[in-house]
Amino acid sequence: MTQLPSTPSFRLEGRRALVAGASSGIGEACAVALAEAGANVTVAARRTDKLDQLVRAMADRGWRSDALTMDVTDVASTQAKVAQSGPYDILVNSAGLARHAPALDTRPDDYDAVTDLNVRGAYFLTRAVAAGLVEAGKPGSLINISSQMAHVGGIDRAVYCASKHAVEGFTKSMAIEWGRMGIRVNTICPTFIRTALAAVTLENPDRRAWIEDKIKLGRVGEVEDIMGAVVFLSSDASALITGSSLMIDGGWTAE
Repeated sequence: MTQLPSTPSFRLEGRRALVAGASSGIGEACAVALAEAGANVTVAARRTDKLDQLVRAMADRGWRSDALTMDVTDVASTQAKVAQSGPYDILVNSAGLARHAPALDTRPDDYDAVTDLNVRGAYFLTRAVAAGLVEAGKPGSLINISSQMAHVGGIDRAVYCASKHAVEGFTKSMAIEWGRMGIRVNTICPTFIRTALAAVTLENPDRRAWIEDKIKLGRVGEVEDIMGAVVFLSSDASALITGSSLMIDGGWTAE
């Protein structure tokens, strides 16, 4: 009788996930997707009230979750909280910031704010979760929400692009360093997703026309477009994927 291969499971029962930036937008959607797939999800952000609402809503669906107030720009506090509450089998880092302006108008305080969260905070959060896995001798999947702008340039986005290019760089290096330990590190790179973060850009007719011209599928993304991808990268279905960028950009970067 012919032996047929078995599809690896997309289910996440028995795994603990930490989702940073879970109080809204892509982070919230990722937390919901992981919980629906069976993971026990810790939702983390600065806005405790939003986290509590999310935990209650997920409990109403029969999903397991808890809240952790966290500001990833506070590296010492973040490392202590992850060490105390972990280890986590899955990390999704969706905490991010954008302050768009022409490069000639870049202010040092805007540059510092964006890079402090998008690069420094992301780096040390990923490191903290990996440290817990290494100490426990466990494999894991660490996912940073990056951007299509980590692979191209964009109007008024020099600082944001710089921060996301940096995320791609440290993700690849960490993937090389921790691969033998079974710890995978990848990024998800969305195009413009209809969230509060993108609202100002999407409401600008000129910017909206530029976006719709670039997205080959002809539409702006929705948070639901990210949910399947985060389950895939968190699960055994992506067991041989590390150091990679999963583009969810409607074909923007295909050119």
